[in-house]
Amino acid sequence: MTIETGLDPVSALAIVGVLGVGAQWVAWRMQIPAIVLMLAAGIIAGPVSGILDPMRDLGTLMGPLISIAVAVILFEGGLTLNRQSLSGAATGVYRLVLIGAPVGWLLSTLALHYVAGLGWASATVFGGIMIVTGPTVIAPLLRQAKLAKRPAALLQWEAIVNDPIGALAAV
Repeated sequence: MTIETGLDPVSALAIVGVLGVGAQWVAWRMQIPAIVLMLAAGIIAGPVSGILDPMRDLGTLMGPLISIAVAVILFEGGLTLNRQSLSGAATGVYRLVLIGAPVGWLLSTLALHYVAGLGWASATVFGGIMIVTGPTVIAPLLRQAKLAKRPAALLQWEAIVNDPIGALAAV
């Protein structure tokens, strides 16, 4: 089912909101990470069914909405920082960010170029995106996994610090 004429921006955003809240609620009831159901809902509502097409439905609003969303996602993690949790995980965070991120970027870029056959420019951009773990994804997964304090703090801090680095690497 594809909607040829498109939805007005308010309707499109309302559908996205309902799908997001619904996926969040179902995930909470099923005790699974919400990101799994949100991804499934987005894929079904977008490419599979054609109900939502951001370029068609949002038009010129697409650019500003993406900019706002990226800013919120990148800097939301910084608002939830707990400096006390860094003390026990500082060495690990430094290693993950200063060594792990560049090595991950390099290996992802090489794999994307040689295995997936992408050009160097595309492979480098996608490699930069691949190193981002992101606190908005990691935090719910950590709550679900119920890890010990130190590994949870290490992963949370790495996600928060690495998020803007990965965004800059992709740009």
